[in-house]
Amino acid sequence: MLPHDLLDVAFDLANSSKGKPKQAHLRRAVSATYYAMFHTLARCCADLLIGGPGSSRSEEAWNQVYRALDHGFAKGACMNKGVLLKFPKEIQDFANLFVQMQFKREDADYNPNGTVFKSAVLTDISAVKAVIDGFGKAPLKDRRAFTALVMVKQRKTSSKEKPEPSR
Repeated sequence: MLPHDLLDVAFDLANSSKGKPKQAHLRRAVSATYYAMFHTLARCCADLLIGGPGSSRSEEAWNQVYRALDHGFAKGACMNKGVLLKFPKEIQDFANLFVQMQFKREDADYNPNGTVFKSAVLTDISAVKAVIDGFGKAPLKDRRAFTALVMVKQRKTSSKEKPEPSR
């Protein structure tokens, strides 16, 4: 799944009629816009952990990592402001918009009384495109560290206290 293809689909859905678009089209556009971010992140994780295109990699392992990205876990990691401050702006921007777009997608998919506006969808599509492009330009070491953040449960480091001497 190519992220920019999903953004093209979202744009087409938002502009699917001459007049006011159907809510169903706008809701699907919101979903496709979020999934452009999700698939960007899944591809990044698989490429950086297993190997990118042209590398000697196991396709089965690559697919396993790609599919292992969990929406909720990734969102939780992206909400960890203390850790995110250690990353460059491109990754912070990606993480912040990832969280916002996940909330918007959930609302569009599950709130039967919600209303989605074409102007908001088009703004989101542009913002997501810019953030995806910026994310791809972030330093490799930072994207790799971000991959670890969104895929691997963090454990507290144990203190290296010396044991009390026997009395």
